[in-house]
Amino acid sequence: MTTTTAIALADPALSARLTDRLALVEERLRDSVTHADQLADDASRHLVNAGGKRLRPLLTLLTAELGDGARREVVDAATVVELTHLATLYHDDVMDSAPLRRGAPSAHEVWGNSVAILTGDLLFARASATVAGLGPDAVRIQAATFERLCLGQLHETVGPRPDEDPVAHYLQVLADKTASLVATSARFGAMFAGCRPDVVRTVTAFGEKIGVAFQLADDVIDLTSDGAVTGKTPGTDLRERVPTMPALLLRARAAAPDASPDDAALVTQLDADLSGDDALAAAVTALRAHPVVEETRARAVALAHEAVAELGPLPDGPVKDALVAFADALVDRAS
Repeated sequence: MTTTTAIALADPALSARLTDRLALVEERLRDSVTHADQLADDASRHLVNAGGKRLRPLLTLLTAELGDGARREVVDAATVVELTHLATLYHDDVMDSAPLRRGAPSAHEVWGNSVAILTGDLLFARASATVAGLGPDAVRIQAATFERLCLGQLHETVGPRPDEDPVAHYLQVLADKTASLVATSARFGAMFAGCRPDVVRTVTAFGEKIGVAFQLADDVIDLTSDGAVTGKTPGTDLRERVPTMPALLLRARAAAPDASPDDAALVTQLDADLSGDDALAAAVTALRAHPVVEETRARAVALAHEAVAELGPLPDGPVKDALVAFADALVDRAS
């Protein structure tokens, strides 16, 4: 498998270094999911073999370029964040009943829910074993990140309290469920490359904001992209009643005193039975044409700009430019 960076970099030398180190991460990932037990081996390799952009390890390798990016610990840290991410995907697909992941049948479609959940747990165990070699600080950071991942999933599952703003609740879910690991990815890179604490704080803040922007862009992509290209079934979140920003913004509009009949009718359509493919496709098409999709895209872009602003203290140069390109690439996916 050829491994290349998922973003276009202006500096050829930087691009070559990151590509070489991503290849090392890919080797470590495959080693990390190898099991003597055949079922565990097959299930653990399922999503690794399906590929992916490897955005989190790429961010780790990129922020490490602010220090000594050649350190062995940097590759280990990049492997940890991707193993953690892959583990969450096994669990998420069970909870969301997603039939596809990266163009392949989800693990629970192949082996059932119990095996998929346990495989995610196995990957968490392998991530823990690797992070243990990075020292107690890394273990504490990984544990705090794992806690936020769980809280994000928990709060998404139970939904907002009656007195809580659903949009604010959702943004906190995204911060915990997605941005926490993106922030840790950026933090680990700078941390294990020997950067100063202020540099580590800067890239961590960048990762936190770009992580939320990334998920908002995904909300748009879920409605506007071709499933054959993304490897996901469009509208899966709608079918499984998983909140997304466009749907939440629509519901807020429909609940307003000046709500239009069309908004109310679209909410009714989203609340109908979407188990059939035709009903789901019609709902996706209707919501795709609504202004709330463009509003979600605009929120993603605004957050990406805020993330780039966090990079202000960093020295100008190819690495800072690459981090800006990273932010742009994440939200440009939704254009």
